[in-house]
Amino acid sequence: MSRDIARSSDGELAALALDGQQTAFREFLRRYKEPVYRLIRSNIGDADEALDLTQDTFVAAFGALKKYDPARPFRFWVMRIALNKCRDWSRRQAVRNFFRKARPIEEAFDLADDGPTPEAEAGDRAELARVKQAMAILPQKLRQVLVLRTVEGLSQAEAAVALGVNEKTIETRLYRARRQLAESLSRTV
Repeated sequence: MSRDIARSSDGELAALALDGQQTAFREFLRRYKEPVYRLIRSNIGDADEALDLTQDTFVAAFGALKKYDPARPFRFWVMRIALNKCRDWSRRQAVRNFFRKARPIEEAFDLADDGPTPEAEAGDRAELARVKQAMAILPQKLRQVLVLRTVEGLSQAEAAVALGVNEKTIETRLYRARRQLAESLSRTV
């Protein structure tokens, strides 16, 4: 049966999942867990948090499976959920950072180390760290388009579907993202 599941369309898998077939849920995870994780990690930059958000994304997607339109690819639907999870996480982080900074100096040793990651410290990863840093300061809308188009390899039309905007908006945001990224990288040389 797993062979038939592997060949099923997203719409067929959704119908099977709604009927309670666990193999359909596993197939969705097999197909889309890695791209969703990469998208989230590219957006938030924290591998551990990205794992948690990936799990949260699929829990939310499976919980809302009745709202999924089987005529559309599941990948874009779940990526939109993932981007919403990233936005929520960013908002929570901003609040946490505010309160972390508001603590008395005597308690500062209790705070997590916000130092650079080991990969950023490695000499052979210096350029990657520089690009990640430059991407992190891009506005969220521009960063999302850049990640979908360049990291995830989505076409302009696919990225438009994933973000719920038209293709011209994707083209404009991608142009602006690349321009701002190039300017930022040229300043840090």
